[in-house]
Amino acid sequence: MELWITLSIAAAAFQTLRFMLQKHLSMGALSAGGATLARFFYSAPFIVVLAFGYLIVSGAGVPGHAPVFWSYAVIGGLAQILATWCVVALFAARNFAVGITFKKTEVVQTAIVGFVILGDRITLLGTGAIVLGFVGVLLLSDTPGLNRVWWRRLGSRATLLGLASGAFFAISAIGYRGATLEIASADPVLRAALALCVVTLLQAVGLSFWLMWREPGQVGRVIAARRTAVWMGLTGMAGSLCWFTAFTLQNAALVFAVGQVEVIFSLFAAVLFFGERITLREGIGIALITLSVVAVVAFR
Repeated sequence: MELWITLSIAAAAFQTLRFMLQKHLSMGALSAGGATLARFFYSAPFIVVLAFGYLIVSGAGVPGHAPVFWSYAVIGGLAQILATWCVVALFAARNFAVGITFKKTEVVQTAIVGFVILGDRITLLGTGAIVLGFVGVLLLSDTPGLNRVWWRRLGSRATLLGLASGAFFAISAIGYRGATLEIASADPVLRAALALCVVTLLQAVGLSFWLMWREPGQVGRVIAARRTAVWMGLTGMAGSLCWFTAFTLQNAALVFAVGQVEVIFSLFAAVLFFGERITLREGIGIALITLSVVAVVAFR
């Protein structure tokens, strides 16, 4: 199995754990913004130690980078903050497994953004596999409490939040892939660690100041929730490092396509930890997404 595939699956597993913790925190003392900050606030120390530790152990100097690196890093970091915020808000509108699945519209959107910004291309069969996964997502667009008119389902708060999170995650993925490609090093782990270090620090500092202005007291609550939030930071760091490294090796849309196995992980989390039930319609949608992942690996 190619390294980028293994990294994508590992990233999906870590991300599922992190979203479970974020959902738990957002249901308690933290707002959506506070739960979002916790993800970056507690990841920052781990990734700083990891990045500098890797530099020391590998004996490599700090590589140079093109000026456009900062544009990619800032845009990607801001987009990830907005995407994470949307996902946390989405948990209040849909159950855990379906909330994660709505987020998976990022695959189709990443393919489009990647082609426009970086010129990344995907084969016809690979595109078909991605579309198959998107059909699975559409099967999950039926929010309880709405009538059966399709345009009202697609215009529901849950669907719009899911589509927005997917769009922002697509922009962040392309930003991160672009940033890692602008670092002058042949070592994919070093490029990923340094880019992740810069982005996470910018996110933690920037969002902290924003919340101090817009939601006074939330930063203090994030610090008070450290016993749970520190694990979210650790899993967030591990997942992000896997994503970033995979982005240095492969087209971001294909990385996210394989990462759709997160839907399966979230299904187990929803049933085992949150006591939620999955309907037949949702099960069919998840099955199509699973088939899509297999097809992406086979026909990319």
